[in-house]
Amino acid sequence: MQRITRIISTLKTLFPNPNCTLNFSNPWEALIAVMLSAQTTDKAVNKVTPALFKAFPTPQRMARAQVEAVEPYIHSLGFYHIKSQHLIQTAQIISTLFRGQVPSSLVDLQTLPGVGRKTANVVMGVAFGIPTGIAVDTHVKRLARLLALTQHTDPDKIEEDLEKIVPKTEWIDFSHRLIEYGRTYCPARSHSHENCPLSNLTE
Repeated sequence: MQRITRIISTLKTLFPNPNCTLNFSNPWEALIAVMLSAQTTDKAVNKVTPALFKAFPTPQRMARAQVEAVEPYIHSLGFYHIKSQHLIQTAQIISTLFRGQVPSSLVDLQTLPGVGRKTANVVMGVAFGIPTGIAVDTHVKRLARLLALTQHTDPDKIEEDLEKIVPKTEWIDFSHRLIEYGRTYCPARSHSHENCPLSNLTE
């Protein structure tokens, strides 16, 4: 526990105000942005969402759209056909079952097409400020193993391991900080770990 405390403390010093790098202004936009971020970068998502949000500002508007109307907005992201389908289906469910409001429940979010546990955890954290879990993306997965916080490769098992040692009050920010750490100091590409601030805490 002493080592994870030092890791968290170092991350807080490096990134005192961690934020999700996706741009959004409400839960609906947050949900769209996080769904679109699968298999692409936040930077790429942020390029397409302003026009997409303007065209489909509410679930009700998106629910009435045809796939062909959504695809041009997100064509550059890849997997745009299935993502367009998921956005429309999700909007239809929100409009009918959730009275037009993005559900603030982890279980309910995971009933939406294209929303798995990681996406749901991120939305719960960034849109509602509720720590329901630790979102395990590729950065978190890689760094959790590098820092010897887990031996698993399965995201669900990694999440379980992290939640046992990271205080719940830190869950949301811990994920954001690890992601920022990976991007800033310890990228996936081959590099010397000498300048990585957490290099002395890897075991």
